[in-house]
Amino acid sequence: MVICSDGDGTEGSLVVEQTTDTVDPPHSPTSKHNNSRPYVNPHGSNSHHNNDKTKTLTKYGELVILGYNGFLPPGDRGRRRSKFILYKRSVANGVKRSKHYVVKTPHNSQAVLNVKQHSISYTLSRTQAVIVEYTEDDNTDMFQIGRSSEPPIDFVVMDTYPANDNGPSNESRMAQSTISRFACRILTDRHNPTITRIYAAGFDSSRNIFLGEKATKWQENREIDGLTTNGILIMHPQGQFCGGEAKCGAWREISVGGGVFSLRESRSAQQKGNVVDDEDNILKDGTLIDLCGATLLWRSAEGLSKSPTKHDLEELVDAINAGRPQCPVGLNTLVIPRKTVSDSAQQQPYVYLKCGHVQGYHDWGQEKDKVTRRCPMCLEAGPTVKLCMGIEPAFYVDRGPPTYAFNPCGHMATEKTVKYWEKIAIPHGTNGYIAICPFCAVPLEGSPGYVKLIFQDNVD
Repeated sequence: MVICSDGDGTEGSLVVEQTTDTVDPPHSPTSKHNNSRPYVNPHGSNSHHNNDKTKTLTKYGELVILGYNGFLPPGDRGRRRSKFILYKRSVANGVKRSKHYVVKTPHNSQAVLNVKQHSISYTLSRTQAVIVEYTEDDNTDMFQIGRSSEPPIDFVVMDTYPANDNGPSNESRMAQSTISRFACRILTDRHNPTITRIYAAGFDSSRNIFLGEKATKWQENREIDGLTTNGILIMHPQGQFCGGEAKCGAWREISVGGGVFSLRESRSAQQKGNVVDDEDNILKDGTLIDLCGATLLWRSAEGLSKSPTKHDLEELVDAINAGRPQCPVGLNTLVIPRKTVSDSAQQQPYVYLKCGHVQGYHDWGQEKDKVTRRCPMCLEAGPTVKLCMGIEPAFYVDRGPPTYAFNPCGHMATEKTVKYWEKIAIPHGTNGYIAICPFCAVPLEGSPGYVKLIFQDNVD
């Protein structure tokens, strides 16, 4: 299903995995190639074409926000969702650098005023700016990401906060967002989808990008480039993401022109880092993209073909439940839930995070005036947490049984998946890094930040 509206009639280019029928094209007169872009009603209620067109779309890959287990807590809506799937557009909408020149008043220049012309304005002083014009590129498709809900943004991303008992509270913190309204743009080669490049900053509704006088910028070899305020960071995994053998690479910053640089001293420092000549801005399967407030995972179409599907993960849950694991205290059968909230509190399994024994809810071993419990199987004292399946397939590095869980959230996944994410440093704050559970964004605790699950009368 191709979704191009978030409910307010504005255009987007989101494509999700369900298939549905195409409807009328978007109506915005200022959006390039509007009449050729696929547009589908999110609910498929007004469709009048068949599904053949949707089924033949070429998939480039997926961008998945870390911290969500398959969907946003309020529910995926239009361009605001936990996952953005990039498909080949019916008509190319990419752009490429054309020419540049110096002007005295950038806001009054013809390139900026022309809503059909893509341009980037680098303000050097109050009386001087460099305008870089971009021309149409029939060989690439462009997708834009940011906090803005304006039509040019394909994937609307808000700040991610760790889940808690009351659920994420993104809506109440929107005013504090550090994500840029037009954060970055991604261009994919239509003839070679393995070449998908990322650039800092995105074009606004007037097809312009403005870097103010205080923004970090520089000129070298008659070319100009710059960085956005909080920067766009990427991390390429060292090794193959699929298989679980990859290691955490170095975080780099991407410039507006697509250059790769070492990190600044702090997120918004004025001095740029050093050029990294042996790396590029081409996304690899497993590349992480940090927007300063949310982190995205890029999964290529080829990589996803080697990963489990949601159906595969649900079958793994069913296989464990078919073994009828029991609570050794209550002697009741436990049921691994597919969602955070279990249908039955009595059947909800809990894991002792110190030892890994899985049991039901009971009062045995509750230590007075403490949140810890003593495990009746091994007498190890420690915290307990509800078990829940990590159901977002993109986060998995291999196929296999979910025999491990993250500490302290209790999300289950394969051994290699849990051990991979436990070693990945995610940007936190202005210059810090932490390991998090990819399914809920909760910072991992302990060393290691996971536990091997031990079921009674099932798997060991």
